[in-house]
Amino acid sequence: MQEELVIIVGAGPSGLATAACLNLHSIPYIILEREDCFASLWKKYTYDRLHLHLDKQFCVLPRMPFSDSYPRFISKEQFVRYLDDYVSHFKISPLYRRCVELAKFDEASKKWIVKARNLGSGEVEEYRGRFLAVASGETTNPYTPEIEGLNTFPGDVLHSSQFRNGKAFIDQKVLVVGSGNSGMEIALDLANHGAKTSIVVRSPIHILSKDMVYLGLILLKYIPVNMVDSLMVMLSKLVYGDLTKYGITRPREGPFFMKVVYGKYPVFDVGTYNKIKSREIEVLPAILSIRGNEVVFANGKTHPFDTIVFCTGFKRSTNIWLKGDDLLNDDGIPKLSFPNHWKGKNGLYCVGLSRRGLYGASADAHNIANDINSLLK
Repeated sequence: MQEELVIIVGAGPSGLATAACLNLHSIPYIILEREDCFASLWKKYTYDRLHLHLDKQFCVLPRMPFSDSYPRFISKEQFVRYLDDYVSHFKISPLYRRCVELAKFDEASKKWIVKARNLGSGEVEEYRGRFLAVASGETTNPYTPEIEGLNTFPGDVLHSSQFRNGKAFIDQKVLVVGSGNSGMEIALDLANHGAKTSIVVRSPIHILSKDMVYLGLILLKYIPVNMVDSLMVMLSKLVYGDLTKYGITRPREGPFFMKVVYGKYPVFDVGTYNKIKSREIEVLPAILSIRGNEVVFANGKTHPFDTIVFCTGFKRSTNIWLKGDDLLNDDGIPKLSFPNHWKGKNGLYCVGLSRRGLYGASADAHNIANDINSLLK
């Protein structure tokens, strides 16, 4: 059994940010990480062309700025390099290949008991700490929906976490399922590499440019969200026009309202719109079923495909291992609304689970470290 004041679960950007903030107060901690490296999503499970969708000022982690040489919108390689420097600078040393199977608060000792399987030895190890920070992330386990007949599809079926680039798909008929930012950008990459690309757009979406979003984030500091949303929709209509002729509708609710309430990001257009407009990417409705290589859609039409790429997101894992929890719901999202979402009872905290991106994770890390420091005085 190992005992430490603070136990952090997860060594992604949220866990690293928490460690750096604890370092500032000389508060000891351990980090348990199920993968064999920190920031595994960024290092192992993201596509090559990925860039941070927000301006770098909204993506910086606590206590270490980005290099002045970095552009406004940072590439995956640049962000990984930044994280490497971050870990080195703050001397962060996670315990790797520790898959947490149970975390519960022990009333007798007033400490959190965390049991994690060492994936190297296969043994279950026990850790105890006065404080527990859940930083396991919003993108824990890849999610692929159940679709009738999917098991009959003879081609390749990928999740977005397995996709790297479109080089291997030239002249293939590829269906991208999911119209969030990953789906839109992977569809663009496939089209750029010569794949005959289609994308399922099941629900209404907002399409905005990165500069529109940057303007909106600045304006939110000064004017109400409904006014910002009205401006964003107006600008989107001016730039992108009537999207219905391409099979896309806009939601009734505004883009920033939907982000705050539902955690649903607008689509940051990085070139996909022009491919849709030129019909190089075909927009299709929801899938009803799959029959061999034929996919049946909600409009009654069928189309054959060689490959399906599911960009359908991830599920959190906290509902499996976190017991006696009053902080998170069954989907691993805080029950309390921002800005009171990060703190639970008995020394339980969550970081980076408020669906506010890296900016929100950094704020959570600061709050948690300051709160623990005040309790220790």
